Amino acid sequence: MTVIIDIGMNHMSAPVELRECFANDAGKMGIALGYMRESELIKEGLFISTCNRVEALFTTDYPEEARKTVISMFSTMGGVSEDSFISNLYIFEDMEAVSHIFRVASSLDSMVLGEPQILGQIKDAYHRASATEKTTGVILNRLMHRAFHAAKRVKTETGISESAVSVSYAAVELAKKIFYGLEGKQVLLIGAGEMAELAARHLIGQGVESLFVANRSFDKAMQVADLFHGKAILFEEIGHYLIGTDIVITSTGSKEYIITHDLVRKSLRERRNRPLFFIDIAVPRDVEPSVNNLENIYVYDIDDLMTIVEENSAQRKDEAIKAERIIQEESIRFEKWLKTLEVVPTIVALKERTEALRKAEMERSLSVLGQLTESQLQAVEALTVSLADKIINDPILILKSKAGRAGRDIFLDVARRLFNLDMENQKRS
Repeated sequence: MTVIIDIGMNHMSAPVELRECFANDAGKMGIALGYMRESELIKEGLFISTCNRVEALFTTDYPEEARKTVISMFSTMGGVSEDSFISNLYIFEDMEAVSHIFRVASSLDSMVLGEPQILGQIKDAYHRASATEKTTGVILNRLMHRAFHAAKRVKTETGISESAVSVSYAAVELAKKIFYGLEGKQVLLIGAGEMAELAARHLIGQGVESLFVANRSFDKAMQVADLFHGKAILFEEIGHYLIGTDIVITSTGSKEYIITHDLVRKSLRERRNRPLFFIDIAVPRDVEPSVNNLENIYVYDIDDLMTIVEENSAQRKDEAIKAERIIQEESIRFEKWLKTLEVVPTIVALKERTEALRKAEMERSLSVLGQLTESQLQAVEALTVSLADKIINDPILILKSKAGRAGRDIFLDVARRLFNLDMENQKRS
Protein backbone atom coordinates (compact mmCIF):
# COMPACT_ATOMS: atom_id res chain seq x y z
CA MET A 1 0.00 0.00 0.00
CA THR A 2 1.37 3.40 -1.01
CA VAL A 3 2.21 5.76 1.87
CA ILE A 4 2.76 9.54 1.70
CA ILE A 5 5.67 10.68 3.91
CA ASP A 6 7.12 14.09 4.74
CA ILE A 7 10.50 14.27 6.49
CA GLY A 8 12.01 17.64 7.35
CA MET A 9 13.15 20.28 9.79
CA ASN A 10 12.21 23.93 10.21
CA HIS A 11 12.92 27.01 12.34
CA MET A 12 11.09 25.43 15.29
CA SER A 13 12.81 22.04 15.22
CA ALA A 14 16.38 22.93 14.24
CA PRO A 15 18.82 25.83 14.87
CA VAL A 16 19.99 28.01 11.99
CA GLU A 17 23.52 26.54 12.01
CA LEU A 18 22.00 23.15 11.21
CA ARG A 19 19.45 24.40 8.68
CA GLU A 20 22.10 26.28 6.74
CA CYS A 21 23.85 22.97 5.97
CA PHE A 22 20.87 22.20 3.72
CA ALA A 23 20.37 25.79 2.52
CA ASN A 24 18.57 26.31 -0.75
CA ASP A 25 20.78 26.10 -3.81
CA ALA A 26 20.30 24.47 -7.19
CA GLY A 27 23.08 21.93 -6.66
CA LYS A 28 21.74 20.49 -3.42
CA MET A 29 18.19 20.39 -4.72
CA GLY A 30 19.45 18.51 -7.77
CA ILE A 31 21.22 16.00 -5.52
CA ALA A 32 18.06 15.41 -3.50
CA LEU A 33 15.77 14.95 -6.52
CA GLY A 34 18.32 12.73 -8.26
CA TYR A 35 18.52 10.60 -5.11
CA MET A 36 14.74 10.20 -5.09
CA ARG A 37 14.52 9.46 -8.80
CA GLU A 38 17.14 6.71 -8.63
CA SER A 39 15.85 5.06 -5.47
CA GLU A 40 13.78 1.92 -6.05
CA LEU A 41 12.02 2.56 -2.73
CA ILE A 42 10.60 5.97 -3.68
CA LYS A 43 7.78 6.19 -6.22
CA GLU A 44 7.36 9.98 -6.33
CA GLY A 45 9.41 12.73 -4.71
CA LEU A 46 9.53 16.48 -4.07
CA PHE A 47 12.18 18.51 -2.25
CA ILE A 48 11.59 21.88 -0.56
CA SER A 49 14.45 24.01 0.76
CA THR A 50 14.19 27.59 2.07
CA CYS A 51 16.07 29.61 4.68
CA ASN A 52 13.70 28.33 7.38
CA ARG A 53 12.93 24.76 6.31
CA VAL A 54 14.08 21.71 4.38
CA GLU A 55 11.63 18.92 3.57
CA ALA A 56 11.43 15.77 1.48
CA LEU A 57 7.89 14.81 0.46
CA PHE A 58 7.57 11.40 -1.18
CA THR A 59 5.42 8.31 -1.71
CA THR A 60 6.54 4.73 -1.14
CA ASP A 61 5.32 1.17 -0.72
CA TYR A 62 8.14 0.49 1.76
CA PRO A 63 7.87 3.25 4.39
CA GLU A 64 10.46 2.04 6.89
CA GLU A 65 13.19 1.44 4.31
CA ALA A 66 12.33 4.66 2.42
CA ARG A 67 12.58 6.75 5.60
CA LYS A 68 16.10 5.45 6.17
CA THR A 69 17.02 6.21 2.56
CA VAL A 70 15.80 9.80 2.77
CA ILE A 71 17.57 10.44 6.08
CA SER A 72 20.76 9.12 4.49
CA MET A 73 20.10 11.49 1.58
CA PHE A 74 19.94 14.43 4.02
CA SER A 75 23.26 13.36 5.50
CA THR A 76 24.94 13.18 2.09
CA MET A 77 23.45 16.43 0.86
CA GLY A 78 24.30 18.42 3.99
CA GLY A 79 27.68 16.84 4.60
CA VAL A 80 26.77 16.05 8.21
CA SER A 81 26.32 12.81 10.14
CA GLU A 82 22.83 11.44 10.75
CA ASP A 83 23.38 11.57 14.53
CA SER A 84 23.89 15.35 14.34
CA PHE A 85 20.39 16.09 12.99
CA ILE A 86 18.10 13.07 13.34
CA SER A 87 16.61 14.38 16.61
CA ASN A 88 15.71 17.64 14.84
CA LEU A 89 13.62 15.94 12.16
CA TYR A 90 9.85 15.68 12.09
CA ILE A 91 8.20 12.83 10.20
CA PHE A 92 4.59 12.89 9.03
CA GLU A 93 2.75 10.09 7.27
CA ASP A 94 -0.37 9.98 5.10
CA MET A 95 -3.01 12.50 6.18
CA GLU A 96 -0.68 14.13 8.73
CA ALA A 97 1.76 14.71 5.85
CA VAL A 98 -1.06 16.06 3.67
CA SER A 99 -2.30 18.50 6.33
CA HIS A 100 1.29 19.56 7.04
CA ILE A 101 2.07 20.48 3.41
CA PHE A 102 -1.27 22.32 3.17
CA ARG A 103 -0.32 24.33 6.27
CA VAL A 104 3.16 25.07 4.89
CA ALA A 105 1.79 26.29 1.55
CA SER A 106 -0.79 28.44 3.37
CA SER A 107 1.95 30.01 5.56
CA LEU A 108 0.51 28.63 8.80
CA ASP A 109 3.81 26.92 9.59
CA SER A 110 6.04 29.92 8.85
CA MET A 111 8.20 31.98 11.19
CA VAL A 112 6.01 34.95 10.27
CA LEU A 113 2.40 33.78 10.23
CA GLY A 114 0.80 34.59 6.88
CA GLU A 115 3.97 35.72 5.09
CA PRO A 116 3.47 35.39 1.31
CA GLN A 117 6.93 34.29 0.12
CA ILE A 118 6.67 30.59 1.07
CA LEU A 119 3.98 29.76 -1.50
CA GLY A 120 6.17 31.00 -4.35
CA GLN A 121 9.11 28.97 -3.04
CA ILE A 122 6.99 25.81 -2.89
CA LYS A 123 5.66 26.39 -6.40
CA ASP A 124 9.24 26.72 -7.66
CA ALA A 125 10.22 23.48 -5.91
CA TYR A 126 7.23 21.67 -7.38
CA HIS A 127 7.93 22.99 -10.87
CA ARG A 128 11.48 21.70 -10.73
CA ALA A 129 10.38 18.29 -9.46
CA SER A 130 7.47 17.87 -11.89
CA ALA A 131 8.63 19.63 -15.04
CA THR A 132 12.43 19.42 -14.93
CA GLU A 133 13.37 16.35 -12.90
CA LYS A 134 10.14 14.38 -13.54
CA THR A 135 10.06 12.97 -9.99
CA THR A 136 6.36 13.52 -9.25
CA GLY A 137 3.35 11.48 -10.36
CA VAL A 138 -0.39 11.11 -9.89
CA ILE A 139 -0.46 11.43 -6.09
CA LEU A 140 2.02 14.28 -5.54
CA ASN A 141 0.74 16.21 -8.56
CA ARG A 142 -2.77 16.10 -7.15
CA LEU A 143 -1.52 16.83 -3.62
CA MET A 144 0.45 19.92 -4.63
CA HIS A 145 -2.35 21.37 -6.75
CA ARG A 146 -4.73 20.92 -3.80
CA ALA A 147 -2.13 22.57 -1.55
CA PHE A 148 -2.03 25.59 -3.88
CA HIS A 149 -5.83 25.66 -3.87
CA ALA A 150 -5.90 25.54 -0.07
CA ALA A 151 -3.37 28.41 0.09
CA LYS A 152 -5.51 30.47 -2.30
CA ARG A 153 -8.60 29.86 -0.15
CA VAL A 154 -6.74 30.88 3.00
CA LYS A 155 -5.58 34.08 1.34
CA THR A 156 -8.99 35.04 -0.08
CA GLU A 157 -11.27 33.80 2.70
CA THR A 158 -9.26 35.04 5.69
CA GLY A 159 -7.36 38.21 6.56
CA ILE A 160 -4.21 36.36 7.58
CA SER A 161 -2.03 38.13 4.99
CA GLU A 162 -3.59 41.56 5.21
CA SER A 163 -1.89 42.95 8.31
CA ALA A 164 1.82 43.64 8.74
CA VAL A 165 3.70 41.44 11.21
CA SER A 166 7.28 42.49 10.47
CA VAL A 167 8.77 45.92 11.09
CA SER A 168 9.76 46.44 7.45
CA TYR A 169 6.37 45.33 6.17
CA ALA A 170 4.58 47.47 8.78
CA ALA A 171 6.57 50.48 7.58
CA VAL A 172 5.45 49.95 4.00
CA GLU A 173 1.82 49.36 5.00
CA LEU A 174 1.90 52.61 6.98
CA ALA A 175 3.25 54.46 3.93
CA LYS A 176 0.42 53.05 1.81
CA LYS A 177 -2.17 54.41 4.23
CA ILE A 178 -0.63 57.88 4.34
CA PHE A 179 -0.31 58.22 0.56
CA TYR A 180 -3.34 56.11 -0.43
CA GLY A 181 -1.09 53.90 -2.57
CA LEU A 182 2.57 53.97 -3.54
CA GLU A 183 2.41 54.01 -7.33
CA GLY A 184 4.62 56.76 -8.70
CA LYS A 185 6.16 57.64 -5.31
CA GLN A 186 9.87 58.28 -4.83
CA VAL A 187 11.57 56.41 -1.99
CA LEU A 188 14.93 56.95 -0.36
CA LEU A 189 16.51 54.10 1.66
CA ILE A 190 19.21 55.21 4.06
CA GLY A 191 21.18 52.16 5.16
CA ALA A 192 21.61 48.99 3.11
CA GLY A 193 21.23 46.25 5.70
CA GLU A 194 18.78 43.37 5.84
CA MET A 195 15.88 45.52 7.09
CA ALA A 196 16.37 48.08 4.33
CA GLU A 197 16.53 45.34 1.68
CA LEU A 198 13.35 43.72 3.03
CA ALA A 199 11.58 47.09 3.02
CA ALA A 200 12.72 47.64 -0.57
CA ARG A 201 11.21 44.30 -1.62
CA HIS A 202 7.87 45.27 -0.10
CA LEU A 203 8.00 48.72 -1.71
CA ILE A 204 8.69 47.36 -5.20
CA GLY A 205 5.88 44.87 -4.69
CA GLN A 206 3.51 47.80 -4.01
CA GLY A 207 4.30 49.66 -7.20
CA VAL A 208 7.17 52.00 -6.24
CA GLU A 209 9.23 52.65 -9.36
CA SER A 210 11.74 55.28 -8.22
CA LEU A 211 14.10 53.96 -5.52
CA PHE A 212 17.32 55.60 -4.23
CA VAL A 213 19.77 54.02 -1.79
CA ALA A 214 22.27 55.85 0.42
CA ASN A 215 24.84 54.05 2.56
CA ARG A 216 28.20 54.96 4.10
CA SER A 217 29.66 52.15 1.99
CA PHE A 218 28.82 53.20 -1.56
CA ASP A 219 29.60 49.68 -2.85
CA LYS A 220 26.91 48.27 -0.57
CA ALA A 221 24.46 50.97 -1.67
CA MET A 222 25.11 49.99 -5.28
CA GLN A 223 24.53 46.30 -4.52
CA VAL A 224 21.11 46.96 -2.98
CA ALA A 225 20.16 49.50 -5.66
CA ASP A 226 21.08 47.05 -8.44
CA LEU A 227 18.85 44.39 -6.89
CA PHE A 228 15.82 46.62 -7.37
CA HIS A 229 16.85 48.59 -10.47
CA GLY A 230 17.29 51.67 -8.28
CA LYS A 231 20.05 54.27 -7.99
CA ALA A 232 22.80 54.51 -5.38
CA ILE A 233 23.64 58.00 -4.03
CA LEU A 234 26.36 59.34 -1.74
CA PHE A 235 25.62 60.12 1.90
CA GLU A 236 26.47 63.73 1.16
CA GLU A 237 23.63 63.86 -1.39
CA ILE A 238 20.84 62.99 1.07
CA GLY A 239 19.86 66.65 1.62
CA HIS A 240 19.45 67.23 -2.11
CA TYR A 241 17.33 64.09 -2.64
CA LEU A 242 15.00 65.01 0.23
CA ILE A 243 13.55 67.67 -2.10
CA GLY A 244 11.98 65.12 -4.48
CA THR A 245 11.46 62.20 -2.11
CA ASP A 246 8.08 61.15 -0.71
CA ILE A 247 9.17 58.40 1.71
CA VAL A 248 12.45 57.97 3.60
CA ILE A 249 13.23 54.69 5.35
CA THR A 250 16.29 54.76 7.59
CA SER A 251 18.01 51.75 9.15
CA THR A 252 21.67 52.59 9.78
CA GLY A 253 23.85 51.71 12.75
CA SER A 254 24.86 55.32 13.34
CA LYS A 255 25.09 56.61 16.92
CA GLU A 256 24.29 60.14 15.74
CA TYR A 257 21.26 61.51 13.89
CA ILE A 258 21.49 61.10 10.12
CA ILE A 259 18.39 63.21 9.45
CA THR A 260 18.55 66.46 11.44
CA HIS A 261 15.98 69.22 11.92
CA ASP A 262 18.07 71.69 9.93
CA LEU A 263 18.64 69.24 7.04
CA VAL A 264 14.93 68.70 6.56
CA ARG A 265 13.97 72.35 7.12
CA LYS A 266 16.26 73.43 4.27
CA SER A 267 14.32 71.23 1.81
CA LEU A 268 10.84 72.51 2.75
CA ARG A 269 10.67 75.57 0.51
CA GLU A 270 11.44 73.61 -2.67
CA ARG A 271 9.06 70.80 -1.62
CA ARG A 272 6.12 73.26 -1.85
CA ASN A 273 4.18 71.76 1.10
CA ARG A 274 4.25 68.19 -0.25
CA PRO A 275 4.16 65.72 2.67
CA LEU A 276 7.35 63.87 3.56
CA PHE A 277 7.13 60.60 5.46
CA PHE A 278 10.05 59.28 7.57
CA ILE A 279 10.10 55.69 8.79
CA ASP A 280 12.95 55.31 11.28
CA ILE A 281 13.58 51.63 12.01
CA ALA A 282 17.07 52.20 13.41
CA VAL A 283 18.14 51.78 17.03
CA PRO A 284 19.53 54.29 18.03
CA ARG A 285 17.21 56.49 15.97
CA ASP A 286 18.45 58.05 12.72
CA VAL A 287 15.89 60.88 12.62
CA GLU A 288 16.08 63.74 15.12
CA PRO A 289 12.74 63.79 17.06
CA SER A 290 12.19 67.51 16.46
CA VAL A 291 11.87 66.80 12.70
CA ASN A 292 8.34 65.68 13.49
CA ASN A 293 7.45 69.27 14.49
CA LEU A 294 7.98 70.59 10.95
CA GLU A 295 4.91 71.24 8.79
CA ASN A 296 3.78 68.34 6.57
CA ILE A 297 6.55 66.12 7.96
CA TYR A 298 5.60 62.79 9.56
CA VAL A 299 8.05 60.65 11.55
CA TYR A 300 7.43 57.12 12.82
CA ASP A 301 10.06 55.24 14.82
CA ILE A 302 10.56 51.58 15.72
CA ASP A 303 8.26 51.79 18.77
CA ASP A 304 5.40 53.13 16.65
CA LEU A 305 5.86 50.28 14.21
CA MET A 306 6.15 47.61 16.92
CA THR A 307 2.76 48.69 18.29
CA ILE A 308 1.29 48.08 14.83
CA VAL A 309 3.07 44.72 14.56
CA GLU A 310 1.79 43.52 17.94
CA GLU A 311 -1.80 44.48 17.13
CA ASN A 312 -1.59 42.80 13.73
CA SER A 313 0.02 39.63 15.14
CA ALA A 314 -2.98 39.18 17.43
CA GLN A 315 -5.31 39.75 14.47
CA ARG A 316 -3.47 37.16 12.38
CA LYS A 317 -3.78 34.57 15.12
CA ASP A 318 -7.54 35.06 15.08
CA GLU A 319 -7.57 34.66 11.30
CA ALA A 320 -5.39 31.54 11.61
CA ILE A 321 -8.29 29.74 13.31
CA LYS A 322 -10.37 30.24 10.16
CA ALA A 323 -7.42 29.11 8.06
CA GLU A 324 -7.06 25.88 10.06
CA ARG A 325 -10.70 25.06 9.30
CA ILE A 326 -9.98 25.48 5.57
CA ILE A 327 -6.97 23.18 5.88
CA GLN A 328 -9.14 20.51 7.53
CA GLU A 329 -11.77 20.81 4.80
CA GLU A 330 -9.20 20.48 2.03
CA SER A 331 -7.47 17.58 3.79
CA ILE A 332 -10.74 15.67 4.02
CA ARG A 333 -11.42 16.26 0.31
CA PHE A 334 -7.96 15.01 -0.62
CA GLU A 335 -8.36 11.95 1.59
CA LYS A 336 -11.61 11.07 -0.20
CA TRP A 337 -9.87 11.36 -3.56
CA LEU A 338 -6.93 9.29 -2.30
CA LYS A 339 -9.24 6.50 -1.22
CA THR A 340 -10.80 6.31 -4.69
CA LEU A 341 -7.37 5.14 -5.90
CA GLU A 342 -7.91 1.91 -3.93
CA VAL A 343 -10.74 0.87 -6.27
CA VAL A 344 -9.06 2.09 -9.47
CA PRO A 345 -7.31 -1.25 -10.32
CA THR A 346 -10.64 -3.09 -10.19
CA ILE A 347 -12.39 -0.41 -12.26
CA VAL A 348 -9.60 -0.48 -14.85
CA ALA A 349 -9.73 -4.29 -14.98
CA LEU A 350 -13.52 -4.14 -15.38
CA LYS A 351 -13.26 -1.72 -18.29
CA GLU A 352 -10.54 -3.79 -19.96
CA ARG A 353 -12.52 -7.02 -19.51
CA THR A 354 -15.68 -5.43 -20.95
CA GLU A 355 -13.81 -3.97 -23.92
CA ALA A 356 -12.15 -7.32 -24.67
CA LEU A 357 -15.53 -9.07 -24.65
CA ARG A 358 -17.07 -6.36 -26.83
CA LYS A 359 -14.33 -6.66 -29.45
CA ALA A 360 -14.54 -10.47 -29.46
CA GLU A 361 -18.29 -10.40 -29.98
CA MET A 362 -17.95 -7.75 -32.71
CA GLU A 363 -15.55 -9.96 -34.63
CA ARG A 364 -17.82 -12.98 -34.25
CA SER A 365 -20.90 -11.03 -35.38
CA LEU A 366 -19.17 -9.41 -38.34
CA SER A 367 -18.16 -12.82 -39.68
CA VAL A 368 -21.87 -13.74 -39.81
CA LEU A 369 -23.19 -10.38 -41.04
CA GLY A 370 -20.82 -10.23 -43.95
CA GLN A 371 -19.42 -7.10 -45.55
CA LEU A 372 -20.76 -3.84 -44.06
CA THR A 373 -20.33 -0.33 -45.38
CA GLU A 374 -18.08 2.09 -43.47
CA SER A 375 -21.08 3.97 -42.04
CA GLN A 376 -22.78 0.72 -41.03
CA LEU A 377 -19.61 -0.48 -39.33
CA GLN A 378 -19.30 2.81 -37.41
CA ALA A 379 -22.95 2.56 -36.32
CA VAL A 380 -22.49 -0.98 -35.00
CA GLU A 381 -19.24 0.05 -33.27
CA ALA A 382 -20.94 3.01 -31.57
CA LEU A 383 -23.87 0.80 -30.51
CA THR A 384 -21.69 -1.85 -28.87
CA VAL A 385 -19.50 0.74 -27.12
CA SER A 386 -22.58 2.50 -25.75
CA LEU A 387 -24.10 -0.77 -24.51
CA ALA A 388 -20.87 -1.87 -22.84
CA ASP A 389 -20.46 1.51 -21.10
CA LYS A 390 -24.04 1.46 -19.83
CA ILE A 391 -23.72 -2.09 -18.51
CA ILE A 392 -20.68 -1.30 -16.36
CA ASN A 393 -21.61 2.27 -15.42
CA ASP A 394 -23.62 1.36 -12.31
CA PRO A 395 -21.04 -1.15 -10.98
CA ILE A 396 -18.32 1.51 -11.39
CA LEU A 397 -20.37 4.16 -9.57
CA ILE A 398 -21.03 1.73 -6.71
CA LEU A 399 -17.33 0.84 -6.41
CA LYS A 400 -16.38 4.55 -6.33
CA SER A 401 -18.98 5.23 -3.65
CA LYS A 402 -17.51 2.47 -1.47
CA ALA A 403 -13.95 3.86 -1.63
CA GLY A 404 -12.63 4.26 1.90
CA ARG A 405 -15.80 2.92 3.50
CA ALA A 406 -16.53 -0.18 5.55
CA GLY A 407 -17.32 -3.14 3.33
CA ARG A 408 -15.26 -1.84 0.41
CA ASP A 409 -13.21 -5.04 0.13
CA ILE A 410 -16.41 -7.14 -0.02
CA PHE A 411 -17.71 -5.10 -2.97
CA LEU A 412 -14.32 -5.31 -4.73
CA ASP A 413 -14.24 -9.08 -4.25
CA VAL A 414 -17.82 -9.49 -5.53
CA ALA A 415 -17.11 -7.33 -8.59
CA ARG A 416 -13.99 -9.32 -9.46
CA ARG A 417 -15.89 -12.59 -9.09
CA LEU A 418 -19.01 -11.50 -11.00
CA PHE A 419 -17.01 -10.24 -13.96
CA ASN A 420 -14.37 -12.99 -13.75
CA LEU A 421 -11.56 -10.43 -13.55
CA ASP A 422 -9.00 -12.54 -11.72
CA MET A 423 -9.49 -15.47 -14.08
CA GLU A 424 -8.85 -13.11 -16.98
CA ASN A 425 -5.58 -11.99 -15.37
CA GLN A 426 -4.55 -15.60 -14.83
CA LYS A 427 -5.15 -16.37 -18.54
CA ARG A 428 -2.97 -13.45 -19.55
CA SER A 429 -0.16 -14.59 -17.30
